[in-house]
Amino acid sequence: MKSLTRRSALALGGAAVGWGAARTLGGDLPVLDGTRPANATHAGPVLNDASGLSATPIHKHLTLSDDAGDTLIAAIRKEMADAGLEGRPFNVGAARHSMGGQAIPRNGTAVTLDNGNIEIDTAAQTYRVHAGARWSQVISALDPMGWSPAVMQSNNDFGVAATFSVNAHGWPVPFGPMGVTVRALRMILPSGDLVTCSPTENSDLFNLAMGGYGLIGVIIDLEVDMVPNTRLTPSFAEMDASAFPSAFQAAVSDPSVGMAYGRLNVERSSFFEKGLLVTFRHSDDQSDLPAASGSGWVSHLASRLYRAQLGNETMKSFRWWNETTLGPMIGGGAVTRNSLINEPVVTLDDRNPDRTDILHEYFVSFDAFEPFLQACREIIPASYQEFLNVTLRYVAQDDQSELAYATTPRIAAVMSFSQEMTQRAEADMKRMTQALIDRIAADGGAYYLPYRPHARLDQFTNVYPAAAEFAAKKRALDPTTILGSNFWDTYLEPL
Repeated sequence: MKSLTRRSALALGGAAVGWGAARTLGGDLPVLDGTRPANATHAGPVLNDASGLSATPIHKHLTLSDDAGDTLIAAIRKEMADAGLEGRPFNVGAARHSMGGQAIPRNGTAVTLDNGNIEIDTAAQTYRVHAGARWSQVISALDPMGWSPAVMQSNNDFGVAATFSVNAHGWPVPFGPMGVTVRALRMILPSGDLVTCSPTENSDLFNLAMGGYGLIGVIIDLEVDMVPNTRLTPSFAEMDASAFPSAFQAAVSDPSVGMAYGRLNVERSSFFEKGLLVTFRHSDDQSDLPAASGSGWVSHLASRLYRAQLGNETMKSFRWWNETTLGPMIGGGAVTRNSLINEPVVTLDDRNPDRTDILHEYFVSFDAFEPFLQACREIIPASYQEFLNVTLRYVAQDDQSELAYATTPRIAAVMSFSQEMTQRAEADMKRMTQALIDRIAADGGAYYLPYRPHARLDQFTNVYPAAAEFAAKKRALDPTTILGSNFWDTYLEPL
């Protein structure tokens, strides 16, 4: 049998935790505790996302897979204009892994882009990618040429333009959000005009679209930074959770470190008391790099271990031992950068129809990490929710995005819950989320916007103080709100 690689050991520890696969792109509206929503009589198409809780009536849904040329541009202009004439909102998505309908236009036209052409410019160290390309396609194109995306999301299923639109980050260091690696993009505005935007050309539009959730324009293609693919060697350090910020800061400041992440233990009896820091340093041997791979069957084994934690404190302790002891023992070998990031989210998908995976993400400054730990210890174990995992990543300061969540260098805490699909569980999740936001925001932290729309409006405007200005600029560009979504309706339209 082939020996376990470092990528395999990561999978055994459940390292690649992300959005569950989108449960449906059509079908019935969700039933929670036997109570159907008021609009359940809607006879037309319904669009949902990864939560399984965002089923929304739409007018129509179409997929466009043309190359990023005249045909695609004409099709988008026509569909956008038709929606505008009918007074319907219009929005574009890709893999639809958000959790609150952020890319779903209620009673409007929803477009899914699925075009994957990638052109490499070795001299400029960039690649031009069509908006609907998935990160798996980017890795497949770059890897044989010895390159790697500078920043991508932690799983390879997501669309590239969608990553820019939600201002997502990854776990290579010492980068900020993926948007800071975008050199330029082309975008169709609500007026139908095709514009080129970059940090120096139409920079106001660029900064609005970066983390603008598709409300500013429809991205056609992007020019994005790439870096050499390298062989990396891991190291592991278990510590008290309170010691994690200083150790993490030292790691991300070390130029020999190419990737790094952390974990916290999740047993209720000692919740968030222990930390694990995993760092990947550039190996001295960079010859004959193997082709990018995933972890294969090991990821499916990891999924079973990950799921076995549900309601099982003993298994949570076992998983922590696996990550801190067994994983380092059997998986300490070198691995390529591309193999580390080339993992689909479906390997950890929850196939239980009565439950759904829900993510939270909070961004806290290094000096506010201890209050963050205390808030989580007091709020999460007291909830009705099943907490399965937290991954800690680094995000450098973001001075570009209008709706920035990293106004200083931050530790990003990506949390995974397993939630019953009931009204009781949804109400408890909302209560817990609001309590966490209040505590974390009081210490200058932020929460991430692509997840369940449980934050109160006052919490949103407190954490994102530029929200009203963003909404005003969007209205100036789009006075009839052609580009709309549930996110706009809930949080920005009222401002």
